[in-house]
Order: sequence, then structure tokens, then C-alpha cells
Amino acid sequence: MSIKQPAPIAISLGDPAGIGPELILAAWQMRDERGIAPFVVCGGANVLASAASELGLECPISMITEPAEAVAKFDNSIPVLGDIRAEYTPGSPSLAGAQLAFESLRQATQLALEGSASAVVTAPIAKSELAKAGFSFAGQTEYLADACGLAERDAVMMLAGPSLRTVPLTVHCALSDVPGLLSRELICHKARIVAAALERDFGIEHPRLAVAGLNPHAGEGGKFGQEEVRLIAPAIEALRSEGIDAVGPQSADAMFTPRARSQYHAALCMYHDQALIPLKALEFDEGVNVTLGLPIIRTSPDHGTAFDIAGKGIADPGAMIAAIRMAGEMALRRAAHG
Repeated sequence: MSIKQPAPIAISLGDPAGIGPELILAAWQMRDERGIAPFVVCGGANVLASAASELGLECPISMITEPAEAVAKFDNSIPVLGDIRAEYTPGSPSLAGAQLAFESLRQATQLALEGSASAVVTAPIAKSELAKAGFSFAGQTEYLADACGLAERDAVMMLAGPSLRTVPLTVHCALSDVPGLLSRELICHKARIVAAALERDFGIEHPRLAVAGLNPHAGEGGKFGQEEVRLIAPAIEALRSEGIDAVGPQSADAMFTPRARSQYHAALCMYHDQALIPLKALEFDEGVNVTLGLPIIRTSPDHGTAFDIAGKGIADPGAMIAAIRMAGEMALRRAAHG
């Protein structure tokens, strides 16, 4: 039975003063050699054209009125939907640029919810700038959860690279708040979402989850803290009783070695930096932020706007390319399973 090809991917421009526009241009230029599925950019046609001109890139722009038109246009030009615009001012963010970033994100998300886009890939934003445009969410992940009608805790951030996937169970909060935010129920809830997504969207049968401890040496049997004994170990036991292959709590200082990484499919970490430091150290140029638990597919390069190098033509497009490719692969798997 033939599989229906997914709709184009919708890409939100991100902050136009950051490196997002040039990463999108570079991804399109490498579409054939890197096997990139057709995508449509939401707004910012003039930003992309200006960036291409300043960087000396041959990237024709095609204005389209429906996402489906992107497939026919993609070989020869970058399809752009909508006439949202702002000036291209690399390295100098503006309110107009933030408004463009917000509207581009809103439009891309809506296309995915309607089914006219198979996935959303979000270019980097500056949260402080976006807040000036009325964006009231902690980040794009929280915005997408709300747009999908879900609670924030149901949208799980996973950072993925060629050799490692990590999930922070608590995200944007003070380190001192982490112990009070952790619970057996939270660990189990997010672990279930991760296990289901690894099967559905990544094609991994019987995924194994490695669960990190919170304290040094995973608490050393209670000597360095009680969270492993009170919360983490009981959560792992509960997950295993449900048929989820979870192991731990593991000492975070040893679970990211090459040998350890080969023993699991995703590492569940207790706080933001515990998950992001190893991922960025190992996979910075190919790291992808993927949101699990949503009815739509969303990926993003796992780095920021890099205002300091924007417009200089030196930004590495690897993570953006990886995000687009991952979104395309996930869309194909969902199409295959209906």
C-alpha cells in the first residue's frame, strides 16, 4: 500500500534580526544533498530576499496563497505564504521584527492544526523581544501547548541529536525550585509521553528510558539527598509495572559516556541544565528541540537567535537542517500509521 506524501512543512521565521533567515536560506540551498522535504515559510518574504541579497546567495522567493503550492515551487524557489513583513536589520532586534516573529509562529501553528502543513519548524526567537509584542508565554513550547488546547505539562521538551536524546522534567525555573516541583506523578506522566512518542514518531519499538538522579551519585542511597529514594525510584518502579522499560535512578555524571548512551533511547533528567549541557556539548550543531505530546509535530534548532553573528554568513545551518529533516521523518511515520 502506497503512503500518501505528507503536506509541506511550515517554518516560522523566528526573530528576523537573528540568524533564522539565513539558516532557512542555507537549508533550502542544501535541499537536495541533505534530503529536505518541501517547506513553506510563513511571512517575511522581504526579510529572506534582503538576507539573500546581503549574503550573496541565489535564493529566489515565490509568493504562494495555499501551502499545497509549495511542493511544485520548492525545487526552484523558497515558497512564502502571507505578506507579513518587517525590515531586515541583522543584529538589531525591533518591535516590528518581534511582531513578525509572533505572527509567523501563529500562522505556522494554525497551518499544522488545520492539516495543511505536516509539521511546524520554529526558527529561534528572543523571548524578551517577543514579550514586547504581546507574547505572554515562557517559550514557543508553552505557546504550542496552549494553541493545541493542552496544559503546559503535556508538552514535553526533548533535545535530540545523532547520539543522544534528553528530556528535562522541569524546564524554565530556578534550580532551587526543582526539588519542590518534582513528584512521582510528574516523572511518570512525562515518561509515558516520551515512551509513546519514541514509538510513534521515531519508530523505536520498546524504547528504554534512563532516568537520572537529582543529587550527586544519584543520592548515594540517601546520603546526599532523599529525592531518589522518595520520588525517583518509586516512579521508575511504577513505570516498569506499566510495561515501560525505565532504568535508574542513574548518576548524572556517568550516564552520558559513549558506552552508557548506547544502553538507552532517551535520558530523563531532573532539571534544565542536566539535560541541555550534555546535548549541547555533544551535538550542538545538530541538536534539535522536539516537542512531544502534541497532536501536531514541532521541531526547532536547539540554539538561540545569535544576534551577535546575524547577517555575517557564519552561522552553522546544521541544527536547522536537522530540525527540518526530523520533522519530515516524523511526518512520514505518522502518515504511515494513519
